[in-house]
Amino acid sequence: MSTARVLLAFVAVSVALALQVSVFPYVAWQGVVPNLVLLVVVGAALVRGAQFAMVLGLAAGVLLDLAPPADHVAGRWALAFVVVGYVAGRVAADLKPTPTTVLGTVAASSFLGTSLFALSGLVLRDPALAVPDLLQVVVLSVAWDLVLTPFVLPLVMAMFHRIEPERAT
Repeated sequence: MSTARVLLAFVAVSVALALQVSVFPYVAWQGVVPNLVLLVVVGAALVRGAQFAMVLGLAAGVLLDLAPPADHVAGRWALAFVVVGYVAGRVAADLKPTPTTVLGTVAASSFLGTSLFALSGLVLRDPALAVPDLLQVVVLSVAWDLVLTPFVLPLVMAMFHRIEPERAT
């Protein structure tokens, strides 16, 4: 793994995390903000594959777990993003990233990541929400991520493709 790719991934996750925890709470939809960090992991997975996206997902998830105003058991987002990175990377290995497959991958990844986060909270008895409320959060999260996909994913995918384009999947 090249230093440039690691640096680029760190900058992308840092910018997404800063926007997610500082700017997007002001435009929250029924308390749900878009998960920009998840979109960075999915973009990396679509360009670089599952292995890179899983490592990036772990690091990004830990940062999101520890970023204020974290109100949950640390490690839940890290687990969710590792799985999201793997699944999105496997999709990228099997399908060419067309607009339809990208939107489908984002929808599936958002559903999977948010559901894993919610289910891990149920298992750990961490959430302050009931199951019907968690289902509403999952649906709103998928909607938010799909709305932002055309604006965020092309930039993220272009960044990861420009750094070592010959090694992109």
